[in-house]
Amino acid sequence: QVQVVESGGGLVQAGGSLRLSCAASGRTFSTFAMGWFRRTPTKEREFVAAITLSGSTPYADSVKGRFTIYRDNAKNTVWLQMNSLKPEDTAVYYCAVKLGFSDSATMVQPDRYDYWGQGTQVTVSS
Repeated sequence: QVQVVESGGGLVQAGGSLRLSCAASGRTFSTFAMGWFRRTPTKEREFVAAITLSGSTPYADSVKGRFTIYRDNAKNTVWLQMNSLKPEDTAVYYCAVKLGFSDSATMVQPDRYDYWGQGTQVTVSS
């Protein structure tokens, strides 16, 4: 079993920054491809960013240039650095683990992931 725990959400003004953390344990972290998704009142599970085993980092167009995903296998952690936040970034953010094969096309699909965290709320005020 793999445990996934997000942290770092909160309230921030538009234009501000937040960094989300995701710790995953239960298996060798370096074998995990990792993704971030978000849920809003109108979108159930929207892809945000991912990092594949080869290090590719696909991003949603809506966050490209503002968000950065990176990982440290020694710390069993992946981060999502979010800059220039907008009110439309308000959502519950989820971290997810994908086992096995990963490529950019696969990582944008939420149903391809194996384990999910509980989510962390990000609220951006205008």
